[in-house]
Amino acid sequence: MSISAADVNKLRQMTGAGMMDCKKALTETNGDFEAAIDFLRKKGQKVSAARADNATAEGMVAVKVSADGKNAKLLAFACETDPVSKVDDFRNLGQAILDVAVAKNPSTKEDLLALSLADGRVVNDAIVELTGKIGEKIIIHTYENFSAEKVVPYIHSNGKLGVLVALKGVNGADVTEVGKDVAMQIAAMKPVAVDKNDVDPTMIEREIEIGKEQARAEGKPEAMLEKIALGKLNKFYKDSTLLNQEFVKDNSKTIAQLLDAHTKGLTVTAFKRIQIG
Repeated sequence: MSISAADVNKLRQMTGAGMMDCKKALTETNGDFEAAIDFLRKKGQKVSAARADNATAEGMVAVKVSADGKNAKLLAFACETDPVSKVDDFRNLGQAILDVAVAKNPSTKEDLLALSLADGRVVNDAIVELTGKIGEKIIIHTYENFSAEKVVPYIHSNGKLGVLVALKGVNGADVTEVGKDVAMQIAAMKPVAVDKNDVDPTMIEREIEIGKEQARAEGKPEAMLEKIALGKLNKFYKDSTLLNQEFVKDNSKTIAQLLDAHTKGLTVTAFKRIQIG
């Protein structure tokens, strides 16, 4: 019988198996989805569906920066348990996926999943295959393709937290160390945005409303609530936006002041903070 692309895709969504495997399973079972699932189970590929709702709170974060320092690929490759995150097959596949990301420069995680590894396997199929072999859910948690005048990476010592910082105004200076300091700041302090103007308006509205309710609960007059809430909002900006945060290694200066003191005009334009677990 003829197997449609829609049927193949449906089975893939149900099981997480590769497109060719799904097509073969449906062909072998004359389009019977339940029988096709059983067919895949015999190959170890039903595991993806069986564990689809399981948390992937362990894994590895890896990064590769281009030779000119202007582009970085960051991959968070996740699994369910810490022992699996240390298995060679898991770590080798994670590295192979990062390698193909560097070689092929995909823009999105979806694009990356569709690429072929050096051994010819499609990335998504290789993940499903390892899922069947190991017996727990494995996913690409996050993929970032990050470009800037200068990109500085940081991977935390546990290998499960990574940061990328985009710098501009480098002016030929060596900004590696100060960039790493900023990346470590981001890892530790979890800013929500680079600067005040970058904060999501919805978040600002929420902070103002929280400030008003706090002031109201303290018995402040209604006429004063807006002013008090705006004061609390300024404190929020200081605590939660990167350039306005106090530098954790020297709280006499902000991150903005740290960067400008290193190289006049040096600043951060964007950052990514990725954590597994």
